[in-house]
Amino acid sequence: MGVLLVFGTAFRVWQVARIDDRDKADVVVVLGAAQYSGKPSKVLEARLRQAKALYDQDVAEYVVTSGGRQEGDRFTEAEAGRNWLMKRGVPGDRIIDVGQGNDTLGTLKAVAVEVKKRGWSTAVIVSDPWHSLRARTMAGDAGLDAWTSPTHTGPIVQTRETQAKYILRETAALLYYRATKAGADRIAIDQEVG
Repeated sequence: MGVLLVFGTAFRVWQVARIDDRDKADVVVVLGAAQYSGKPSKVLEARLRQAKALYDQDVAEYVVTSGGRQEGDRFTEAEAGRNWLMKRGVPGDRIIDVGQGNDTLGTLKAVAVEVKKRGWSTAVIVSDPWHSLRARTMAGDAGLDAWTSPTHTGPIVQTRETQAKYILRETAALLYYRATKAGADRIAIDQEVG
């Protein structure tokens, strides 16, 4: 039974990673990832490019950038994302930066509060493909009606070995979350995956 649960979850992680849902929503939510002195990491930049494409395609009128700061950082991941999007033509009044959360669960809880405070409830979540199912599950538990449009560029999707590693990590993280309702980023996911 346990083997079936693990393989079934891994299959769902893989399956949801392939879904790019661009249905209209209240907001596009970019999950944070590492930033260096305000410059997005390659992982975060890939997510921001995907969010910009969704905004340009009128999937949503607003983009939420998310993620807090690590000790010693001057910028939050949300601020770095906001600045990157503004430099590429997204108006500042169309970006909501939510600079709380240092893991997926904390970030999505903070995002859900901000989104619901504005009377909205639907969100397209942008992250890495393998992170999509867990992010969508956590967003739903936080009260958002969410679907995903993952990035298919960046270092996490480069090689089959990297993909396999992240599918295994996300399978473990999702099973841990479902069992405990606690975040598992520090246990199973590299620091760059927000």
